[in-house]
Amino acid sequence: MPPPMDAPLNVLGGALAPCSRAPLTGWFRDGFCNTSAEDTGSHTVCVRVTDEFLAWSRYLGNDLTTPMPQYGFAGLRDGDRWCLCASRFLQAHEEGFAPRVILEATHARALEVVPLEILQRYG
Repeated sequence: MPPPMDAPLNVLGGALAPCSRAPLTGWFRDGFCNTSAEDTGSHTVCVRVTDEFLAWSRYLGNDLTTPMPQYGFAGLRDGDRWCLCASRFLQAHEEGFAPRVILEATHARALEVVPLEILQRYG
């Protein structure tokens, strides 16, 4: 049975699955890689982060490991799932640091930035 007409879709055409509730992720901090027009970074790719990816991200100036309690963010660790910006994922792919992708939890809007074939390579 197809998802309801107003349900967000994943890159495989099915209903968008949750990415993570612990840590709580997503543009809306609802556990899903949902998006809106205000989400200019398109936080739509659900990934399972690795130490290598986190070090690369920190090197680029986006430290995802340091806790920021004022935002309810405990910092990410190897194995955590997180909604990543589509353009950052594509950059990670191009530079050899892309983490695994959870396709069922990756929003279809990610396809505006990252080709499905690339996402599937990490799925």
